[in-house]
Amino acid sequence: MGSSPNSLQLVLDAPGVRGRRVTALTKDGSTEFMQSMIFEKREVKEPFYVLDLGVVMSLHDKWTRSLPMVRPFYAVKCNPEPALLGALAALGSNFDCASRAEIESVLSLGVSPDRIVYANPCKAESHIKYAASVGVNLTTFDSREELDKIRDWHPGCALLLRVKPHDDSGARCPLGPKYGALPEEVEPLLQAAQEARLNVAGVSFHIGSGATNTNAYQGAIAAAKTVFDTAARLGLPKFQVLNIGGGFTADPQFDEAASAVKDALQTYFPNERGLTIISEPGRFFAESAFTLATTIIGKRIRGDLREYWINDGIYGSMNCILYDHATVTCMPLACTSNRANPICKGLWTHNSTVFGPTCDALDTVLTGHQLPELHVSDWLVFPNMGAYTAAAGSSFNGFNTAAILNHLVYSNPR
Repeated sequence: MGSSPNSLQLVLDAPGVRGRRVTALTKDGSTEFMQSMIFEKREVKEPFYVLDLGVVMSLHDKWTRSLPMVRPFYAVKCNPEPALLGALAALGSNFDCASRAEIESVLSLGVSPDRIVYANPCKAESHIKYAASVGVNLTTFDSREELDKIRDWHPGCALLLRVKPHDDSGARCPLGPKYGALPEEVEPLLQAAQEARLNVAGVSFHIGSGATNTNAYQGAIAAAKTVFDTAARLGLPKFQVLNIGGGFTADPQFDEAASAVKDALQTYFPNERGLTIISEPGRFFAESAFTLATTIIGKRIRGDLREYWINDGIYGSMNCILYDHATVTCMPLACTSNRANPICKGLWTHNSTVFGPTCDALDTVLTGHQLPELHVSDWLVFPNMGAYTAAAGSSFNGFNTAAILNHLVYSNPR
């Protein structure tokens, strides 16, 4: 099942996309497009991203088919590229924002504030005031101190009590050490909200970014049901929202995760009238939609070892290796030294190291990697580079990650 022509037109007309060049790819045309961009950049040779809007549309279709009862609120922090935000907004996605700047970026696309959850349990007072001023009226909390701030600056806001999941050990990036009320804190927090005359509308949790243990959703949804029951016992108005957080990936494990979520919802919230179920996927929509192309700017030979320097690295897009515990892969394109066979298939390979461009030895992207003989001005192309990459990069040593351009393409969803 693919996206409809109407959906494609909505995406092409979306703010963030409209007015930009979008190239339609032929079947398996991704490498061909990369080569065409590289040849266009013969003189500049700066790194660039390619965002495939067809992948985004396909993933949105997959989410809608697999979890039709769960409304996605894309986690803007994962990748705030305006074309991605605009495409998702056009397809009907909502947004999880964690700061004033993220709220501003979403509102600038014409998205209604009621499609935003301010999903940061610890917010600066000035950001709370801003959310109140623009009508963002749903947020999370996990402490009395946060309730005090919300009472003072946004008392009309609906609240979700963020609870700590029982098990986030299978996550690439666990969030439990920083956020989430403990079981013994739930009742006192609900009572404090009740005393402050604040509206607690439901429960939120997050089993961790890049979760691998899909059974964790079962335990977390069970814990959320306990909070619903506690609120009912305390006489709070009936909860209306269950936020199951993120952790989803766009690999085959998504089907397992979706099945676990549906089973748990059926077990603990069967036929729950008036309940809105939302989620905060980031990586699911962003990771596989982006490809990064980098130029080889330096080379050194030591015996059979080949050492290469590229113009993006650990302090830029590759920060995901450190902060997101990502494993990156690359495809060599010898577009300068071997234009007759740029894809380098069947060539003898060498044990290789790939460094980033900064003067810090920590800036090492790959070690012990097999690559063919490459030369300065050839390229390395990295797939699946959309999640927590450019969004968390820096301009250390004068290499500005924010300046890396995004090119837009559209492939036919498979």
